[in-house]
Amino acid sequence: MTTNLEKSLNNMFVGNGLEREHNRRKDPDWLARKMIDPETVFIPVRQSKVLVDSGEAPAPVLLSPKQLSRPGQSESALFLGELKGRAYFAVDLEESDFEAFEAAGRFKDLRTVAPLLSRDDGAILAYAQALAYWHRRNRHCGVCGARNEMREGGHSLACVNPQCGAAHFPRTDPAIIVLIRFGRKCLLGRQQTWAQGMYSVLAGFVEPGESIEGAVAREIFEEAGVRVANIRYHSSQPWPFPCSLMLGFTAEAEEERIVLGDRELEDARWFGRRELLEAVENRTVKLPPPVSISYRLIEEWLNEDSCEGRF
Repeated sequence: MTTNLEKSLNNMFVGNGLEREHNRRKDPDWLARKMIDPETVFIPVRQSKVLVDSGEAPAPVLLSPKQLSRPGQSESALFLGELKGRAYFAVDLEESDFEAFEAAGRFKDLRTVAPLLSRDDGAILAYAQALAYWHRRNRHCGVCGARNEMREGGHSLACVNPQCGAAHFPRTDPAIIVLIRFGRKCLLGRQQTWAQGMYSVLAGFVEPGESIEGAVAREIFEEAGVRVANIRYHSSQPWPFPCSLMLGFTAEAEEERIVLGDRELEDARWFGRRELLEAVENRTVKLPPPVSISYRLIEEWLNEDSCEGRF
């Protein structure tokens, strides 16, 4: 039987293989030595863009310490971890830095290029992008407004105000995403802003003071008016667009009736396996990209044994 961990490792952006070196990254001298080590590599990121080479199978462009475009740029580099003794850092670039690296590759949107990347490369880039995003959004203390200073290679921030001194740590927004069954059908919905014909499983953010199972029940009822039971955890996926952790579930609907409630969905429908496959084949329905956990939940449901046969 496949475990939840094994299911999660099949999701894109999971399992980068890096040792995060929780204790060593607290040592500024160790980090300083790693930053100038010729074996160390730096991964340039900017917002949702990553630098990849122009090969048929794109790979991240890894920069050496000497290739950084500005003096002192490594001082703000974010330590990601080590792999086989080689240290990996992320460097959050300014727009003015882009031209300096154009000879090495092209900046591409991670969501667009992810299907072409190896699983390990995709996971490392997602990690780099998520950590860089948190730093961009937390340059100042949320308690007193003073400047924050980097600690632990970028895995914490400290307020420089001696009267405050608050410590800050990277945050990830938990979101639930659920495949809901009713008999031999599953529930898919679409938002008005999505590409024409796009349908996906339902999702939403976990709110303060709420369990993840409670978020599943609440979100599904708010969006589609469907009460659910038998909520089961499936797998998880870091989703760096910008900084979510998708928590995948399956659940059973108590009734088939759909009532669109909070205006988030333009439409929601029950699909049988054969009906959905034919709609995808005829291009009247589009599914989420294969790099997403939503696609994996739908794919697994389509491949389940049922009285309708296996598709």
